Amino acid sequence: MPSVAILGASANRTKFGNKAVRAFQRAGWRVHPRGAPIESINPVASVGDLPERVDLLSVYLPPAVTLTLVDDLADAQPRSIWLNPGAESPELVMDLERVALPFVQQCSITALGFSPADFPG
Repeated sequence: MPSVAILGASANRTKFGNKAVRAFQRAGWRVHPRGAPIESINPVASVGDLPERVDLLSVYLPPAVTLTLVDDLADAQPRSIWLNPGAESPELVMDLERVALPFVQQCSITALGFSPADFPG
């Protein structure tokens, strides 16, 4: 079973960070949200607290916040990072390239074959 950490996961079911949690669950992924408990999943407090090396790290945070986490992301060594719409910036892209982390800029939910509308609030 593949695993994903979701940065910017939200308990608010109208937010894309929550819809992503539900989309990955529906697709059969092991989900590790960062923050508060979401959809009955116990969260991790930080990237450094992930219980495993994740296959994917999906980002729903503002770029300025993610920029402060780049070194932690490099330490965690996710196999790939997906920057969702609004989570990317030229500075963040340069920093991820600096630490040689593989990333793509795409919507996690649609990449899984779903629409955000499939997960109503």
